[in-house]
Amino acid sequence: MVDKKVILQEVGPRDGLQNERRALSPEVRAKLIEKLVNSGLARIQIGSFVDARRVPQMAGTDMVWQLVGKKTGVRYSALALNKHGLESAIAASVPHVEIYVSASETHSRKNVGKSATEALLEASGMIRHALAHGLSVTAGVMCAFGCFFEGAVPVEKVAEIVAELNMAGQGSRLPEGGRQSRDSRDCAGQVEIGLADTTGMGDPDSVKRVLESLAGLIAMDRIAMHLHDTRGLGIANMKAALEMGVRRFDTSVGGLGGCPFIPGAAGNIATERVVEEVESMGFSTGVNVERIRQVAEDVVALLGRSPAP
Repeated sequence: MVDKKVILQEVGPRDGLQNERRALSPEVRAKLIEKLVNSGLARIQIGSFVDARRVPQMAGTDMVWQLVGKKTGVRYSALALNKHGLESAIAASVPHVEIYVSASETHSRKNVGKSATEALLEASGMIRHALAHGLSVTAGVMCAFGCFFEGAVPVEKVAEIVAELNMAGQGSRLPEGGRQSRDSRDCAGQVEIGLADTTGMGDPDSVKRVLESLAGLIAMDRIAMHLHDTRGLGIANMKAALEMGVRRFDTSVGGLGGCPFIPGAAGNIATERVVEEVESMGFSTGVNVERIRQVAEDVVALLGRSPAP
């Protein structure tokens, strides 16, 4: 039986705002989150715990969390890129944290100031630390489908990173040599695995290749896709992932978003458009399309932007 429920996580309050020139106050961001929840979205990324000197748009994420009205049944999360950010998330009592590492050496150094190997080692420890403190975790791979700086990313490298993150989510380390035993694959499954097309270099074929490489490692229903629309392929990539059995996607209201450290990185796939697309295909999202369209109009007007096409 085909699962017809698609779960959307709204990343507008984080990824959508972090690349905007106009920084919104914690009060305005908290109200935006409440509007998104009232549209029927059950997963919201409220912000990130990062150095406000590097990403001033995310200053005051702890205050956003204090101000926002929490609704039962909604998963609120925040991004943490290093140990300090994770400790801030724990101190703020954010219930779900997202921990990502890059499959691209160049992007890793630009994004977190560490090599990909160093970042992965730190992330694995962060995952175990977060779980030990009672947080739930999404552990993910940035530049999983290609890199603006380096071009193609080997699917084997993505699979190796996912294996390490998966093992960290089970409270253990990957055995020497980097190979995960068959009897440990997909057991426990404490963490959700995220795959991010951070620079928007992916296409439907690369999406399918990466997912096929992970088929023997984790179940498709544990994967969440984070897609950017840099080359206008965001929706096509989403449909390719749907065909492979993925049912969790990050979206951003109004198609806002981008990475401050990647020149020309476009926004995420627009929440309102994704709702229309997947529901026209017979899936359900639980999101009220008229309400989310209104929120999209409100936020892009607030930022002085044009709506996503």
